[in-house]
Amino acid sequence: MLQNLFRNMAPVVKNLLILNVLFFVAQFALPGIMKSLELYPVVSEEFKPWQLATHFFMHSTHGLMHIFFNMFALVMFGTQLENRWGAKRFLIYYLSTAIGAAVIYQLYKYWDISQMTNFINDFIQNPSSSLFAQFRANYVGSNSLTLDGKSMVYHIQELLSDPSTIKEGGLYAEALMNQFLEGKTNTPMLGASGAVFGLLAAYGYLFPNTELYLMFIPVPIKAKYFVMGYAAIELFSGISNNPNDNVAHFAHLGGALVGIIMVIIWQRQKNQFY
Repeated sequence: MLQNLFRNMAPVVKNLLILNVLFFVAQFALPGIMKSLELYPVVSEEFKPWQLATHFFMHSTHGLMHIFFNMFALVMFGTQLENRWGAKRFLIYYLSTAIGAAVIYQLYKYWDISQMTNFINDFIQNPSSSLFAQFRANYVGSNSLTLDGKSMVYHIQELLSDPSTIKEGGLYAEALMNQFLEGKTNTPMLGASGAVFGLLAAYGYLFPNTELYLMFIPVPIKAKYFVMGYAAIELFSGISNNPNDNVAHFAHLGGALVGIIMVIIWQRQKNQFY
């Protein structure tokens, strides 16, 4: 059954699936080289231009769920889109949404890192317990701290609360803030999710009333409602900016946005084919 499914798979979808699996295996065999293919924020010293075109072949090596769900969506939604558009247009669409998602995410990360940098500079000018507490709420996820780290944070908070030790506390706090800033600056993005959300957007637009049967939803749901609902969740999660959340929500939204714009333009220019 699987052999027949693979044999009858649309050619670009099949080749993308193979490439993603090969890259995933290479991440274990050549971790140092493959790490340079992940997408770092543009302000990071680790950023390289080619990462815009390689990061979407990379996936988390902490388990199989990341690559499995992305490849499942590629096959599920990409097959019908490639059959409708043809191989060339589908490939253009896939690459455009993947790279477009990365560009939009880079803009968001640049803004986010700038906001954090400005916050730290304001704290240095006027250290206080309240500002440090605000930094913790906005940027320090509870999952990112060990027991020793949590003890250090509480100790800094106490130092900042006492006028006689506020200067000492400010120095400790500045060091900790810069540590988190460095982590944010040098944390890469990887995965095909930006392109996958582009596929979802196109599928919801072109096949709006197709009923989807999904393992985590007990009843069938029309594609247009699934896509709109999923996009709304991503937007809410992105705006919430939970420090414990390491999902690139704005890359997902960026892929969907670029995708829907392309589909609308193509629908209005049906006689012009790439």
